[in-house]
Amino acid sequence: MTSVRSLLHKEITYEEAKDCRSNILLQLRYPQERRKLYQRIYKHRPSIQERIAHHLGLHSPSVCRVEDPLTWRYGSFNLCVPVTVENGKRLIIRFPLPYRVGDNTHPGNSDEKLRCEAATYTLFQETCPDVRVPHLYGFALSTGQTFTAVQHLPLLTRLMYSIRRRLRSWLGYPVPSNYVQHPTGTSNALGGYLLLEYIDERDGQMLSTTWEAGRANPKLRQNLYRGISRIQLSLAQQIFPKIGSLTIDGEGFARLENRPLTMDIQMSENEGIPVPIPRSRTYSTVDSYVNDVLRCHDNRLSYQPNAAQSASDCAAQMSALALMRTVRPAFFEADDSRGPFSPCLTDFHQSNLIVDSEWNLKALLDLEWTAVLPSAFIQPPIWLTDELGDMITTETYNTQREEFMESLKLEEVSLQPSRLISSAMNRNWESGTFWYILALQNPTALLDFFYHRLQPLFCKEHQGDPELYYKTYPYWTRNATDFITLKVKHRMEFEAELQRAFTHS
Repeated sequence: MTSVRSLLHKEITYEEAKDCRSNILLQLRYPQERRKLYQRIYKHRPSIQERIAHHLGLHSPSVCRVEDPLTWRYGSFNLCVPVTVENGKRLIIRFPLPYRVGDNTHPGNSDEKLRCEAATYTLFQETCPDVRVPHLYGFALSTGQTFTAVQHLPLLTRLMYSIRRRLRSWLGYPVPSNYVQHPTGTSNALGGYLLLEYIDERDGQMLSTTWEAGRANPKLRQNLYRGISRIQLSLAQQIFPKIGSLTIDGEGFARLENRPLTMDIQMSENEGIPVPIPRSRTYSTVDSYVNDVLRCHDNRLSYQPNAAQSASDCAAQMSALALMRTVRPAFFEADDSRGPFSPCLTDFHQSNLIVDSEWNLKALLDLEWTAVLPSAFIQPPIWLTDELGDMITTETYNTQREEFMESLKLEEVSLQPSRLISSAMNRNWESGTFWYILALQNPTALLDFFYHRLQPLFCKEHQGDPELYYKTYPYWTRNATDFITLKVKHRMEFEAELQRAFTHS
């Protein structure tokens, strides 16, 4: 048997793969899929030059230079290719990874992601000007539709578009975004992409590069927490009537008409797990949204072949999911069921923040997976102590959380926003809503969050008592014992296939 196989960012042994709660069989295919994407984009470098010249109105594609592939960067969901134009300006053309966002199993997922990201850039540009984000020059979809920011179009086009926006505004009609359909006769071989401003070292560096060395410095933390607080306060002022994600339609209008697109939705679809939230679904109440998120967790347990590690683990997960529904009303106030709803950065981490040497926030890099969610989902960053989500030490985290909350309160006093959020965030911590939401947002960690953080809030006598699982798991589904038998069978088949993958690599 081969002792080690390669994943995208590390190597893994068979024993490690067998114990992992995620589907490693699928992840073993990613390196080959990445090579195929790399080869396709490399082959079509002339198309990149043509598209950039098209978006920027340059006289010739030859003034654009696609940089050396050694400078190309892969994130978890995107390939970023740097490009330099004749005046020395650098841009990033960013492609979604089809093998990570579920395009193979759910065609159109990449386009959905691109439309939602583009709409989020529009939101920041028009309503949060105090938060710097990379300029979005334009974007394209797999269908061949191409959009360009209006300021990069000819003068007459800009003038006519401005008049159109003003007229619609005066008449009380929805106003289109600043992104205009801009057809191109060039090849569509690249597929969908975003064309973005390049934020370089002169602007600062990713927080992740200095986080470990600097996080013990209270002055640096104070500056950082102040910057994050401003982002959260700015977003909290944007009130929407329902839960979902903004998307740009074919006419360039940014509309709240997409499902609340978080990474877990497309990751599940990528694994072939049915997601009971169609693209067009939005929510008018907190309860309806939370119910569907819990249905996503149900489907993961039902359809992921290695979701249950054993019969007892399966029973524990079934019990946790049944009880998550039972205790839900204790964590969400009925008065807030119909709002307010505001944009939340659901994938907010250190590599998305550009800071200077004093950790003053200079830019926010990545806006993917932003969704309009209930107020309770506005929370302090989970990484304040650098501990993994389900391994957080409550006392250690709370020390940093309280420090962050002090910065947030000071910014509320300084900025005097119309909507304050610090009191609600503190209530969510005290009530345990903080942990309930983390459980919702972490499919593979829901089990630990429930039994370690939530269940003891209701009955400490049951903490660690396996009898709780066995008395409650039958209420998750009918024929619960048969379901456990089936999941044990799925697990055995998965391990056999995994063993073959390591034997015949």
